[in-house]
Amino acid sequence: MSFRDDAKLDTSQVSDRRGMGGMRGVAAGGGGLGLLLMIAAAIFGVNPFEQGGSSTGTSSRPAGGLQGQTAGGQSADAALAQRCRTGADANTLEDCRIVGYVNSIQKFWSDEFVRSGSQYRLTKTTFFTGSTQTGCGNATSQVGPFYCPSDETIYIDLDFFNELTTKFGANGGPFAKAYVIAHEYGHHVQDLTGVLDQRNGDRSGPQSQAVRTELQADCYAGVWANNAVETGYLKPLTEAEIASALSAASAVGDDRIQKQVQGRVNPESWTHGSSEQRQRWFMQGYQNGRVQSCDTFRGGV
Repeated sequence: MSFRDDAKLDTSQVSDRRGMGGMRGVAAGGGGLGLLLMIAAAIFGVNPFEQGGSSTGTSSRPAGGLQGQTAGGQSADAALAQRCRTGADANTLEDCRIVGYVNSIQKFWSDEFVRSGSQYRLTKTTFFTGSTQTGCGNATSQVGPFYCPSDETIYIDLDFFNELTTKFGANGGPFAKAYVIAHEYGHHVQDLTGVLDQRNGDRSGPQSQAVRTELQADCYAGVWANNAVETGYLKPLTEAEIASALSAASAVGDDRIQKQVQGRVNPESWTHGSSEQRQRWFMQGYQNGRVQSCDTFRGGV
């Protein structure tokens, strides 16, 4: 997915902590698990630490809009702001590309919330390397990208995108990155709408509440992809870009990860959905382009 060269990037929606973390490879909570096993447990998770992650929904939080707002009350790192100014920068530099995706995704959701008679609240994506402190506890790069509801922030070590290809066999490509970021912002939307408050039911299984929550975030990613051009940042998607998103969704399916890590598949322990489920719900959102098409909580998934 290419950016319009004249699109103006807003780096205040991203916080850059790269180079400020602790030692790479130390597992959150102290365990000595390897990368694959950690991501198998927490990939694209809402809160991989299961502490301090109780969200309160919109009723107890101040509302805000996109226009003129900065996320978190302070500007992003000055070097990032100087480097990432336009869509042309996003087309050549990976971190600027992620800034552009964040801008486009939040523009879509801001407009969508207005259309539904409510207000969207901006939240940051934080880049880090090695480890970083979050509202959900100490995080390392081993847990993969995640959304922490306690501080309403998305955390990602950008090296994850290399692992997505080399460790998990995704085809790669810029739009695979867009899918990952859009999925995490789907969790933020669920937080704002109260869906995450209701995720304390069955936590595993192919039809579980946990899987339904993750598949809805995949569907929301597809809805944004359908509407991305209208945000003013991006050019129309190509078939190859959609294929890269589907490849990423397949690569992080519970069944595929279990097969790779354990050598067998156990559907009753799924927390995020199978490769087929994740691809299908992304396409459900992409083909329909409407939030209402993402009701994963009724019927079978």
